[in-house]
Amino acid sequence: MRLSVLCAGLLAALPAIAVEGMWTPEQLPQVADALKHAGLKLDPATLSDLSGQPMGAVVSLGGCTASFVSPNGLVVTNHHCAYGALQLNSTPENHMLRDGFVAASLADEPSAGPGTRIWVTQDISDVTAKVLGGISKKASDRQRNDAIDAAQKNLVAECEADGQYRCRVFSHFGGVQYRLFRQMEIRDVRIAYAPPEAIGKFGGDIDNWQWPRQTGDFTFYRAYVGPDGKPAPYSEDNVPYRPRHFLPLAKEGLSEGDFVMVAGYPGRTQRYQLASQIDDAIAWAYPTQIQIFDDLIGIAETAGKADPDVAIKYAASLAGWNNGRKNMAGMLDGFRRAGAAGIKHREEAGLVAWMEGNGKAGQAALENYRAYAGLIDSQRETRERDRIVGALRSTGLLGSANTLYRLAQERAKPDARREAGYQQRDWPAIEAGQRQLERRLDLGVDRQILGYWFDKYAALPADQRLPELDRWAGLAGDSPSRQALSARLDALYAGTTLGDTAARLAAFNADLRTLQRSDDSFLQLAAALAPALGRLDDADKTFGGAAARLQPGYMQALIDYRTSQDRATYPDANSSLRITFGNVQGVSPRDGMAYQPFTTTRGIVEKHTGADPFDATQAQLEAIAQRRFGRWEVPALRDVPVNYLADLDVTGGNSGSPTLNARGEFVGLIFDGIWESVASNWVFDPAITRTIHVDSRYMLWIMDEVFPAPAILKELGVEPAPR
Repeated sequence: MRLSVLCAGLLAALPAIAVEGMWTPEQLPQVADALKHAGLKLDPATLSDLSGQPMGAVVSLGGCTASFVSPNGLVVTNHHCAYGALQLNSTPENHMLRDGFVAASLADEPSAGPGTRIWVTQDISDVTAKVLGGISKKASDRQRNDAIDAAQKNLVAECEADGQYRCRVFSHFGGVQYRLFRQMEIRDVRIAYAPPEAIGKFGGDIDNWQWPRQTGDFTFYRAYVGPDGKPAPYSEDNVPYRPRHFLPLAKEGLSEGDFVMVAGYPGRTQRYQLASQIDDAIAWAYPTQIQIFDDLIGIAETAGKADPDVAIKYAASLAGWNNGRKNMAGMLDGFRRAGAAGIKHREEAGLVAWMEGNGKAGQAALENYRAYAGLIDSQRETRERDRIVGALRSTGLLGSANTLYRLAQERAKPDARREAGYQQRDWPAIEAGQRQLERRLDLGVDRQILGYWFDKYAALPADQRLPELDRWAGLAGDSPSRQALSARLDALYAGTTLGDTAARLAAFNADLRTLQRSDDSFLQLAAALAPALGRLDDADKTFGGAAARLQPGYMQALIDYRTSQDRATYPDANSSLRITFGNVQGVSPRDGMAYQPFTTTRGIVEKHTGADPFDATQAQLEAIAQRRFGRWEVPALRDVPVNYLADLDVTGGNSGSPTLNARGEFVGLIFDGIWESVASNWVFDPAITRTIHVDSRYMLWIMDEVFPAPAILKELGVEPAPR
């Protein structure tokens, strides 16, 4: 990558960057002046030190972020990030989601589940030359894909050789740059404290993405390791992890205008995608997925109303579907309001004009851009089939069977040649998924959902379907028999034992020949599907190689173009570590409307209806009525602040990220954004983008007065109120 060009663009754009940017740690020296201007009191260089304070305390949960807040392994994250762990531990008789949980002692902290992980980043290194250096100029697209894949596997294997760390290669700027993350993987994670759902999810899906908000979205985990201090699977002999760094609680709370920053692992943004891709999102991808979410929500909610155990099993899935559905609806609404498609088309037209006027180099870039745009357009031909088959291959028991069969196929190969996700390093995570499937799956609901996807598959044109799957399902020609398909599905569920954990674990440990000879109906279907899925995977690899050949050229041209306009360029979010910063402030999202920067407990009383999701706990209502606010009351508000707004640049995956003040002290957790700025994943608008945080003072008040956790408070350095 032309780092000098990129850095020049960053420096030139400093006065205009405002709050935009999910910055990688190595980019922070280039935005040091902006950090200081916003109010940072620390030396900006400290934020590039991943082994120092405060960055050494920030960890990934895989899909969410968290942070150490005590020397005894205590970890804080969002309630919704721990929702699956709480659901896994809930039963109708011991409903941890509904009632909350406080561990009486360390010995009473239950496992968050065999698949729950905490990743502590140790260091990041640039491996671009090692990933791209060995690719022949004459390589085909498939060869290019395989060469990049092999290089990344070699780097990861070398990084993990001593067995102490987990490593991963991230691609930035569409393949212009590759960076290797080395992380400690903590495999024993336990639940220390969670408020009742009426606090942790107050407002539910109705309030999701809305302001004003009064949600206590926080939960505490604890990290455990073996007696030798090294990561180990769950064991009663394990001891709390002693982190090198943890975040201190701020002695003073925030006020309007104060500096705040968030460090975390944001998932995905689409800031640099083509204009045609936002057109597809608006016209097809988002409306289609919204309808799918509605259908799946209907299936699970109907079944849950009839059976409390089913309701618990699908609680986490429903939360995810509802959140995704509302997010996409917000995207579409935001696109319309902001004229996002028009903005993307104008920006792309500007890029094309710049390339056309940039001589011979510009013409080469233009040819590359057109080829890349053509490659992206080619995906439309099979997009419906790809969505449906992708869901079929990963749904419930069929997803389990496909994973187990593919694992047996890959185990027959040398580890370096196994597919990513099926190497020996991945086996514990696969086993954990199989172990906890029963707590998140009901056979009746699974049959309905699989039938839903098969109905969609059967409606595809014959030339879009898979011959192997058609033969199994009894589908023929353009008029498939739905009755025959329904009968096949009934037989599929009648002929399997994979609904039992022991059967899945037996298949997990079996070789390919054993699975091929199995009479289990789901494993037989997985075997029948394997050749078709293999062909689709091969096509994806060829496409990936073409993208790896063309996308870096498009991104480099875009970087150069933005540099010519004095505009900063930071990588799209991709679940790697980022820092974003800004200030506490409200917003006027439309004419005549103003969002104040803080909400208080008064809003809880005003919203309380006595029915979910606005059913505040009696203990909370009594404490508010009696004004038992104590030291957590803010005189200017005459109340306890609950949530606050800031103008930060984040996305999904930042959930649970610690919000830090100007001195790097803990002042809350980010958990959401406002409805009006959801579209910022594609088109960032600094005037309207606001994030929602739970105030640390509210968290402490809940643990002090409402749902007491005196031991946790003491561990945080806070003396509980006398009782």
